[in-house]
Amino acid sequence: MSQSLSKLYIHLVFHVKNPLVLIRREDKDILYAYIGSIIKDNSSIPVIINGTSDHIHILCVMSKNISLAALTEEIKRHSSRWIKTLGDHYRQFSWQAGYAGFSISQSLHNKTVLYIKNQEEHHKKMTFQEELILFLKEYGIDYDERYLWTD
Repeated sequence: MSQSLSKLYIHLVFHVKNPLVLIRREDKDILYAYIGSIIKDNSSIPVIINGTSDHIHILCVMSKNISLAALTEEIKRHSSRWIKTLGDHYRQFSWQAGYAGFSISQSLHNKTVLYIKNQEEHHKKMTFQEELILFLKEYGIDYDERYLWTD
């Protein structure tokens, strides 16, 4: 093949580091728009970005020219720097070091979009910790719970 082609849907999840510096409801839309621009700047396509005050979900089509680790680092580094410009509330803001990334098939695209879109409602029934463990088990990812919640 003389051309490299791909369509890699990635569901990316990560959490704020400091539980005292949460994402305010009034800042969510502008933060998500900014993260969308970071994704685009890395030749990837944001599909949907949403979350709660303490974590974020991103569904994107990841470029074939960047690794998941590099894309995630770009998103976290730039967004944590940028959010600090929104005022004193975010002075100590940062994301936890880790992340979870899951490949999504084309057949699960719409289901994943709905899942991410309904984060506020979903988390009335389930904590972030329960959600993450459910994903890790569903994808058969080995983990040590001692290291999931610390940085």
